[in-house]
Parts: sequence; C-alpha cells; structure tokens
Amino acid sequence: MVSKSKQLFTIASMFFLFFLSVIPYTLQAVFAQHEGHQMQEKSQAPPAKKTSAKPLYYCPMHPSYTSDRPGDCPICNMKLVLKEEAKEDLKTDSPLITKREITPAKEKNLQEVCVEHSCTMEGCPMHVRVNIKPGERLMCPVCGEVISTASGKVVEIGKAPLKTARQVMITAKKQQLIGVKTEEVKRMPLSKTIRAAGKIAYDPELAIAQEEFIQAIKNEDNLKDSSLIERAKSLTEASRRKLKLLGMSEAQIAMLKEKKSAQTSLTLPEAGESVWAYVSIYEYEIGLIKTGLLVEIEAIAYPGEVFKAEVSAISPVLDAASRTNQVRVEIKESAGKLKPEMFVNASIKVDLGSKIAVRDSSVLDTGLRKIVYLSLEDDTLEAREVRLGQKVEDYYEVVDGLEEGDVVVTSGNFLIDSESKLKSALEDVDHKH
Repeated sequence: MVSKSKQLFTIASMFFLFFLSVIPYTLQAVFAQHEGHQMQEKSQAPPAKKTSAKPLYYCPMHPSYTSDRPGDCPICNMKLVLKEEAKEDLKTDSPLITKREITPAKEKNLQEVCVEHSCTMEGCPMHVRVNIKPGERLMCPVCGEVISTASGKVVEIGKAPLKTARQVMITAKKQQLIGVKTEEVKRMPLSKTIRAAGKIAYDPELAIAQEEFIQAIKNEDNLKDSSLIERAKSLTEASRRKLKLLGMSEAQIAMLKEKKSAQTSLTLPEAGESVWAYVSIYEYEIGLIKTGLLVEIEAIAYPGEVFKAEVSAISPVLDAASRTNQVRVEIKESAGKLKPEMFVNASIKVDLGSKIAVRDSSVLDTGLRKIVYLSLEDDTLEAREVRLGQKVEDYYEVVDGLEEGDVVVTSGNFLIDSESKLKSALEDVDHKH
C-alpha cells in the first residue's frame, strides 16, 4: 500500500515538472505572435498628419528678430518677411535632382531682378525677384529704383529715365484744409547775382612779368635779321605763357604788346588810372562768369559808395585748396580812393535768359531726387521727378521734367507726400490680405 502511494506521488511530480517546463515556451510564442500583428497594423496604418506650424515672420536686416504676425521691424522699421518652410518633396521626374540644384540663380531665367539686389545665395533675404508682365514698370522694394522698363529689360541703377511716381487722390475740401495752393508753370526771364569777396590788386610779380614780355618783344624786333631770331621768338612766347598763367587774357596781352608799357596800377596806382581787383568765384558758379560782365564794387572804407567795374580776365587755374577761381576785375573810375590790398565786395549780375521756372516751395527734395506734385483733373495729384538748374532767388530753373502750362503745387507738398505714402502702405496691406 505504501509502495503504491509512492508510485502515484512520483507520477504526479513528473506531470507537474513537465507542465512547468512547457508553459514558458507557450507564453513566449503567444506574445511573439501578438507583437507581429501589432507591427503589421502600424505599417498598414496611414501616416499621421503633421500639425501645421504657426507662420513666422522675420526682419531681412535683423534676422534675429522674429514675430508670429506681419508688421514692421522695431529696429529699422523694415517690413517683416514670412519665413517659408523648406519643401521636402520635389516634384520632378529625375530622382537625381536635389534641392541644391533649384536655386534663385536658376529661377532668374523666368523673372526680372533688380541689378543691385540679385544675390544668388540660396535663401538670401536681400534677393529681390518679381514677375513682370510686358509693359509693366515696377520699382525695387529695397532701394526704390526701376526694375524693368516698358520693354521688359532690366535697367541698371543710375541709368533709369525720369520717373512718374504714384498718383494720389485728395478731395478739394481736404486740399483746402491742408493748405494746398497751385500755380501754373511759366517761362520767365531769369537773372542771377553772384556775390564774392576780393581785394585791390598788389601784384609786383605780374608787373615784372609784363616788363619781361615788353623787353622780349623789343629784343625780337632788334634781332629780326640775326641768326638769333628763333631764340628771341622762343623767349617772347615763354613770356606770353607766363602772363596767361598769371591771369591776363589774350586781348590784354595784345594791348600790352601794342602799348609796350607795363601797368603801374598793379603796384602803385596813380590818380585817374584804372585799378584792378582780384575776386574769388566758387567753382560751382564759375561757369556763369564771362569777360565783359558788369561788376559793382563796394569797399568797407567807403560805405554806400559803389564803383563800376568790368570782368577783364578769368584765371585758367583753379585754386585746389579753396575750390575758387580768380577773376580779374578792372575798375576804371576810382578817383584814387581804392588802395592796393584793400578788401572789397563784388556783385556780378548774370542774365540767364528766358527759362521754365518753378517756385522753390514747389520742390520736395528727398535727398536722392527732386519731386514736384502736379495738380491733375478729378482732384488727382501726381508726383513728378524733375531736373533743376540754377536757383534764382525764390525760383528754380527747370531743365527737364515739366512743360510750360503744367499746374504744380506750391504749398502743402510735405503733407501730400505723407498722404501718398500712407495710402500706398494701406494698398500694400490690402493686396497681401
């Protein structure tokens, strides 16, 4: 009975051990099969949609500043630019084409560019490209220069013709409120008075040069039948060139040759003798000076008294330090009052002729160009670029940009310009939306 119980216990123990050894392998197989199903389901599931990121705007001049909405850069007031995400999938038939091959340099063949802002570096924020239709005329948003002419060709900066800027419409009532006044462009006689400082001549060097010239002429006359005549002529010519460098004109040299007498007024003027004065004219005004122009001379020693004079010669050499040109003025009747080295003030009146002119208040100087606002029909005002010449008192000479009969604004230009820029900015915002 005992042996039979032992046999049953042994058999039960063997079954129990067998059961314990089989269970782990069974569980491992079940879990492996479950994981395989999960992996298969994940592979067959559609890809998750990417969450759309918020738009990011940045300043092209200060890329470190970013914003989640459009506006102006607080540092330089430049318009913020939307930062575009890189495209991951390039739709192309060739698998060899990469993102690096599609650069702004490739796209230039299809678009017009501003020659000053056509950087080929990929992603450069200063690169300006715009699609231009035939006949369109656009300006670079960075520098404001013309990008394309009516023919669709790129225009180099500095070579664009005068531009007609944007138009702005302001009601007559509003023009009256901001004080807009207009005036018709006319052709009128213009004259400019050039004022300069100078002094009565004390020029012993010129007096000695005149004596040398007179002596050279006498020697040439004496040696005309001699073998030394060529040498005498060369000395005469050298003396002539020296007189020209010292400021004498050809007419004065010819008169000196005829009289064969040096001018004593250059050192010690005598009573009743003409007196010379040296007047310094600035470089930008020297183009208006010609010999024969009448001059009014005033001296500090004789307040209120005016001496009549005439431009007799213009120096061929410009003073590099003061950027002035010396003009020789002959004062014929001074009654011995004007002494050498005495300071004087000169006024030279120059007749410019009949010119198209506008008031100086009509011109709006932007620093880069001169703008005049024209008054058109239907309360429309148009900005027009002009080229100006001489300024005569309250008027500017118009070289190009206006015609006789045009109606220009003479008052309120600054407010009109501000209104024009404001409306342009609002239009840009509307187009973007």
